[in-house]
Amino acid sequence: MSGVVDGGGATGPLARALAEAEEIIRSAPHVRTEEDVAEGLEYLLGTIRGVIESGQHRGRSHPQLFQATGPYTKMGLDNPDTLYFYANLTDGAEYVVEGRRGTTADLSFQVMAGTYSADERAASHAAFDDRALVIDSGGRYSFRLGPPRGDDDEGDAGYVVLRPGTTMIAVREVYSDWDTEEAGTATLRRVDAVGTAPEPVTLAGQEKFYGKLAGALTGRLQTWLAFPGWFFGEQERNTLNEPRQTPGGLTTQYSSAGVFELESDQALVISVPVAGVPYQGFQLGSMWYASLEYVHHQTSLTADQAHVSADGMVHLVVSDRDPGLANWIETLGHREGIMQFRWQRTCSPITPELGPTVRMVRFDELADAVPGYTEQRVTGEQWRERIAARQRAFADRSLT
Repeated sequence: MSGVVDGGGATGPLARALAEAEEIIRSAPHVRTEEDVAEGLEYLLGTIRGVIESGQHRGRSHPQLFQATGPYTKMGLDNPDTLYFYANLTDGAEYVVEGRRGTTADLSFQVMAGTYSADERAASHAAFDDRALVIDSGGRYSFRLGPPRGDDDEGDAGYVVLRPGTTMIAVREVYSDWDTEEAGTATLRRVDAVGTAPEPVTLAGQEKFYGKLAGALTGRLQTWLAFPGWFFGEQERNTLNEPRQTPGGLTTQYSSAGVFELESDQALVISVPVAGVPYQGFQLGSMWYASLEYVHHQTSLTADQAHVSADGMVHLVVSDRDPGLANWIETLGHREGIMQFRWQRTCSPITPELGPTVRMVRFDELADAVPGYTEQRVTGEQWRERIAARQRAFADRSLT
């Protein structure tokens, strides 16, 4: 039987990829301690889950939107405030996307070609938010995607042209206030597949599927390990670059990012104006280029969640030790990691004046270094209430 005589069967490539993946984890440049290895192995579990989830939805004849990035399938410095959905596309087909706009801060769509790898990045063929759509009084919207039709496609807001080589659509639903905002709905269907069923699975198809899973597993690990070097290789530690349009992302999204590196007796004081845009958020990530645990710890804050001082600024404190402040961003024992601001659904550029400033200070200097230090002091009980609110809001969001 095909696939058995090589000693591995259909699952052989995946088994070998798992062993290679563990070696990638253990030999990663930033791994120094057993804790680093443990975190890497947990990240690997999410990566396995993510590639299986993505692989099982890769049938291009009957695609559906699926969620393959989340708290247990992290990748690409996933935003704690975002629900991510994807569907696979193919040349020559036409699709309908329908949904209902919720009350979240941003809802956006991006059409891409290719995939991210350690050597290249996926190309963005189209990117827009719901302001480009016609939304009725009930919040409903609908648009089509497909090949050029020969008429004035560019002037039709309800039709997105899919250029040759397009492979995927991504939908992002972004929260600014976890407590009050509600997600909407979105569905995708391939027009010529409505009312039909996919072909049944075959042995040859499953052998091919497991082989692709193997490549996707190691490829995904290598890809995101390469990202910090791509973006921050020449940038000084404990700095954030000037706000810029997010590379390869949405035209209405700006970001400012860098790498922190702190000892246990050091802290970063990051000050940023409230820009007045629908979404402004800050987060920390690991050197795996994945968000730090954000449900039970405050490793991210939006402008709506943060304490805004009397000067109209948000003053964040990034540290491992608890400073007793509302805007403490926990490093969770990480000596180094990624830090990033995002501004989304913007109508005008985020200028350097709206960007962050960063100061590294000793932990015992925070009382003098943080503007409005006294006004954002919190007790241990108040901090537990903040975490409890995150837990409740995330649980509610997970049921959408």
